[in-house]
Amino acid sequence: MACVLLFNRLHPFSHRLTRTSICLLSLFLSYLCYCALFPADTIMHKSGDPTPSCQRVLADGAKRRIQKTPSCVLPLDARPINVEISRLKSDQRPPSILHIDTPSPPMGNLKFGNKKLPNAIIVGVKKGGTRAVLEFIRIHPDVRAAGTETHFFDRNYDRGLEWYRGLMPRTLESQITMEKTPSYFVTKETPHRISAMSRDTKLIVVVRDPVTRAISDYTQTLTKSPDLPSFQDLAFRNQSLGIVDTSWNAIRIGLYALHLENWLRYFPLAQIHFVSGERLITDPAGELARVQDFLGLKRIVTDKHFYFNRTKGFPCLKKPESSGSPRCLGKSKGRTHVQIDRDAIEQLRDFYRPYNIKFYEMVGHDFKWE
Repeated sequence: MACVLLFNRLHPFSHRLTRTSICLLSLFLSYLCYCALFPADTIMHKSGDPTPSCQRVLADGAKRRIQKTPSCVLPLDARPINVEISRLKSDQRPPSILHIDTPSPPMGNLKFGNKKLPNAIIVGVKKGGTRAVLEFIRIHPDVRAAGTETHFFDRNYDRGLEWYRGLMPRTLESQITMEKTPSYFVTKETPHRISAMSRDTKLIVVVRDPVTRAISDYTQTLTKSPDLPSFQDLAFRNQSLGIVDTSWNAIRIGLYALHLENWLRYFPLAQIHFVSGERLITDPAGELARVQDFLGLKRIVTDKHFYFNRTKGFPCLKKPESSGSPRCLGKSKGRTHVQIDRDAIEQLRDFYRPYNIKFYEMVGHDFKWE
C-alpha cells in the first residue's frame, strides 16, 4: 500500500524524468516493497537443523514439541530457532499454532501415595485377636494396612522385598504401612528376616491365655476337619501322667517365653508391644489407645467407635456415617468353643504356668492367666 501511494505522488512529475530514471525508480520501489513484505530474517535460514517433528529449543533452553500445522510442515530449515524465540518474546502467550505439551504429573501423585515396606507388623499370635487389632487400628486415618496375611517372612521370602512391597497399600508420607501374619511369631527365621529388612520395624504381638487360645485353635480346625481326633488325644502324649505333646502346634504356640527369646536376639523389648487378648474384648478402646501410643499416633480411635455385640460376645465397630450397618468381624470370630474336660484344662494350666511366669518377667507385665 505504501508503494502505491508513493508511486501516485511521483506520477505527476514523471514527464520530467528520463526513461532510464523511471526504470531505476521502479526497481528501487519494487525492492522497498519486497523488503517490507518479506523481512530478511524469514529468508535467511540456519540449515542442518536435525530436530524432528517440529521440535524447537525455546528461550528457556527446554525442548518443546510443536503441534503439526500447515506452517509446521514446512522444511525445518525454513523455520529457524531465532524466529521462534523472537515470536515468544514479542508475545508471552504462545501463538495459536504453537501448542506446547506440558509434562505429565508424576504417577505417584495421581494415585495418591506410594507403596512402602511396612513400618509396623502384627506378628502374632494365632487366635489371639490379631484380626480385631488390625481392623480396629485401621480406622485411624494415618494407618493403611494390607488386607490379607502376606506370609512373606515365613512362606514367600524367596520372592524378594519388591514382591512384598507390591502387596502393600499406597500410603502418604505421613501414614504408617502395616500388615499382619500371626504365624511370624512362632517361625524361627522370621525375626532375623524382618530385622534384615529394617531394624526399626515396630512389632505388635496379641497374646491370650495359652489354654484358651489352644482350645480356640482346635475349635477352628475342627470346623474344617470334622474327623479330627479329640482335643485330649492331640494335647497329651499321656494324659494320666500329665505329659503334654509340645509338638502339636496348638500347644507349641502358647509357649510365648520361648518364642520371645528368639525375637529379643534381633529386636529390643521396647520395639515390641504386647496386646492383651482378654482386655481387647472387655476394653477395646483402652488397648487401642496403647497401640496408638506405641505407633506414635494421635489417639483418634476411642470408645466412641465400639459397642459390645452380645450375640458374638465380642466388641464391634459402630456404624460409620457412610455405612448403613455396624461392622463386626467375620462369622469365625467369637464362635462357641468346644467343651473340654475340666481335668484336661487344669493339667494344661499346670503345664503352662512356669512358661507364663517367665513371660511375665520378660515383658514386665502380669497378664493374670492363672
